[in-house]
Amino acid sequence: MDDKRYQPLARDAMAYVLAGGRGSRLKELTDRRAKPAVYFGGKARIIDFALSNALNSGIRRIGVATQYKAHSLIRHMQRGWGFLRPERNESFDILPASQRVSETQWYEGTADAVYQNIDIIEAYNPEYMVILAGDHVYKMDYEYMLQQHVDSGADVTVGCLEVPRMEATGFGVMHVNEKDEIIDFVEKPANPPGIPDKPDFALASMGIYVFHTKFLAEVLKRDAADPSSNRDFGKDIIPYIVKNGSAVAHRFHKSCVRSDFERESYWRDVGTIEAYWQANIDLTAILPELDIYDKSWPIWTYAEITPPAKFVHDDEDRRGSAISSVVSGDCIISGSTLHRSLLFTGVRANSYSRLDGAVVLPNVRIGRRAQLRNVVIDSNVTIPEGLVVGEDPELDAKRFRRTENGICLITQPMIDKLDL
Repeated sequence: MDDKRYQPLARDAMAYVLAGGRGSRLKELTDRRAKPAVYFGGKARIIDFALSNALNSGIRRIGVATQYKAHSLIRHMQRGWGFLRPERNESFDILPASQRVSETQWYEGTADAVYQNIDIIEAYNPEYMVILAGDHVYKMDYEYMLQQHVDSGADVTVGCLEVPRMEATGFGVMHVNEKDEIIDFVEKPANPPGIPDKPDFALASMGIYVFHTKFLAEVLKRDAADPSSNRDFGKDIIPYIVKNGSAVAHRFHKSCVRSDFERESYWRDVGTIEAYWQANIDLTAILPELDIYDKSWPIWTYAEITPPAKFVHDDEDRRGSAISSVVSGDCIISGSTLHRSLLFTGVRANSYSRLDGAVVLPNVRIGRRAQLRNVVIDSNVTIPEGLVVGEDPELDAKRFRRTENGICLITQPMIDKLDL
């Protein structure tokens, strides 16, 4: 990119985050919260990645559409994202489904979630719209995608991942020509089209789109008048533009933000218990694939005021210790041993307990002599003294939500049903 002619486009853009997803594959983790509000990485929520990417990219106007079980998400954004100031030409709007178009109509799809608030968007008069999914973990500078969108003259630019071709069967796949112009859009194809320069790979949609605002308003209005539409970007808007306009693919590696320690472009849909557990546990590695310690691209979140973590007791069989683990503020490791585990804020691990491969959400109490292996523990759970998880697969499956690979999700209602 030529710095002499380069002017940031992000200052003329608005980011619009679609954060209404149920996240049903996360099972009981989303019983009380939407998927974007699920905790991640010791301090953050999943939505903080999309929001931080927008902020770090230079975008200062942000809207978030919420719908499903939104209280936890809204409270988090009110606490952690209230620093954007109108007097600095900044804005942060939380946009719950509020039947603004019809007294009987909630958000009927991702496109409808934008269309119902198009008057609010137009009041800010952004030149460009960056539409984002609020439930993925990645670091990306949207400025590069904006620049490609303007340079190409496309009606829409679609963020895409390069994935092994036969692993793309669960995605919306972009069939592109040699110029990365999208010539067809295929939803979850059995035989995904390869990329011209990498035939063994396919371009999978990330759910990230860039539009000129005026064009987006026009296409959303047309879609809203179509009674057969699903009101969805992936199912309706993008295929319509591919067929009747111009659409270009933006490859994620061109705008992925990597520190010196990150070797590959990192993007995760932590939409299953196993994927969620793995992505959190990955952070305990010496050189994790995702560098959350990169100060040049911080992950902004609600900065809760907490005391430091503390490790106490130094007896032979009762030593507060943590190996290859991430431990957040206000945790007290009291004669407990942690190995390859990630603890969120406010966890108490009591004497003689052992955690191995544990993802422990905020304010959990772990009783004495508990032995927990390969678990995700929901927030505010009290683990009984002596509970053993991770040794007897059949018993674990009866008591908890156990995945095929042996990861157990533990919630308080599950604990309450135990006959101990």
